[in-house]
Amino acid sequence: MSKLRPEITIATLNAVGEEYLPGYLGIEITALAANTLGSRMPVRKMHIAPNDFLHAASIVALADTTCGYATIAHLPEGAQSFTTIELKSNHLATIREGSCICVATAQHLGRTTQVWDAVVSDEASGRKLALFRCTQMILWPKNTVERT
Repeated sequence: MSKLRPEITIATLNAVGEEYLPGYLGIEITALAANTLGSRMPVRKMHIAPNDFLHAASIVALADTTCGYATIAHLPEGAQSFTTIELKSNHLATIREGSCICVATAQHLGRTTQVWDAVVSDEASGRKLALFRCTQMILWPKNTVERT
């Protein structure tokens, strides 16, 4: 089972995403502990769909980022990286203003895969907005020995 990597901090996770989608969407990592990671995302107009509801892709981006960063923080020693290979979301409610928070919790931390559950909620009321589950494939360095 993978353990929390001590060299990964909230600051390093926030810095790594600054110029990528998480930074653009305003996603901020707020908590990190063994088997869990928390985040928040302030809702702006760019997160809203033309029907005036929070866009499902905004919630998925928050949940997938939270689970992905949790995976980074829990990569097995020697692993190179990871990639999401499956995700599912159930959308229960919406908000039009305020902030969303997300808490990811490890369900399985294996050598080749990790499974994370996440709950996205309205920061102000605590009301659940979505339930999310993803499977991450752990990527290992390729064998550098040349084959003939």
